[in-house]
Amino acid sequence: MTLQIGIIGTGWFGMMHAEKLAKLEDVRIAGFVGTSQAKADAAASKFDGAGGYDSIHKLLEDRKLDAAYICVPPFAHGEVEQALLEQGIPFLVEKPLAADAQTPAGIAAEIERKGLITSVGYHFRYMEGTDRARELLAERKLGMALGYWMGGMPGVYWWRKSEGSGGQFVEQTTHIVDLLRYTAGEVSEVYAAYADRIMSGVHEGVTVPDVGTVTLKLASGAVATISNTCAIPAGSRAGLHLYTDKGVLELGHGALVDLAEGRRTEYENKLNPYDRENEAFLHAVRTGDTSLIRSTYADALQTHRVTMAANESARTGLPVKL
Repeated sequence: MTLQIGIIGTGWFGMMHAEKLAKLEDVRIAGFVGTSQAKADAAASKFDGAGGYDSIHKLLEDRKLDAAYICVPPFAHGEVEQALLEQGIPFLVEKPLAADAQTPAGIAAEIERKGLITSVGYHFRYMEGTDRARELLAERKLGMALGYWMGGMPGVYWWRKSEGSGGQFVEQTTHIVDLLRYTAGEVSEVYAAYADRIMSGVHEGVTVPDVGTVTLKLASGAVATISNTCAIPAGSRAGLHLYTDKGVLELGHGALVDLAEGRRTEYENKLNPYDRENEAFLHAVRTGDTSLIRSTYADALQTHRVTMAANESARTGLPVKL
């Protein structure tokens, strides 16, 4: 059976997923949805038989899909998911789920009601280093964690607007929040402090904070701090350090470094996490077996709630319980 896949979004993520999927046997890119017909046609022209459409509704009217990949900016969620839900089409959606709290809550309720197969693009969960970190944490007691996402401001206009992206903690650092949840357990309370220090003086119309620190209490009793900035011109990095009774686990894109009891052991991430993520989702679409999917929509909603709570705390100056 050849799976017919629709790609909603013609940016980097949409094209990355399409290129990976097109290399797989029994997978065909059926069509692209873009913000304009020209963008959709340009994307579709790179894949044999794919069509270009300027709305999700036109794609669904013209093509019979087995699954879809949603790769749109945070502010653009809602209509696409509802259209796919109406036709019962499984989807993989890139993070974050939205720029607000209400939109994904409504989508999650409808997904649960229909029992639809979903996956969310928290690819850090599919790294071998993450697998090993979870194994080691089962044998150690976690005291605290330190997470970070340090880099520059993306050039797209919507990212610089709070209503467009939700801010850095929602749009980027959500990966580290999710990694914390996946390795260390649920978050029970957050307190956040954000500031506008540099970027509002560099670019016009910037309404997102460019530095921030969030303190998190975990249900286990452990504590964590996750900090981010989008104001540095070079040297970007992201990761999560887990401090245990046996030493520190440093988890990042490239590897897990285990600094236990005076030794250094490195577990390299050799497999592409996006490939593993795709394999899990497509297996579920073909067989109905969702056991390989590591982030369902319902699970990802819990991560989204943590990032939304951080924004609320930064706005009010008060801790927020979850």
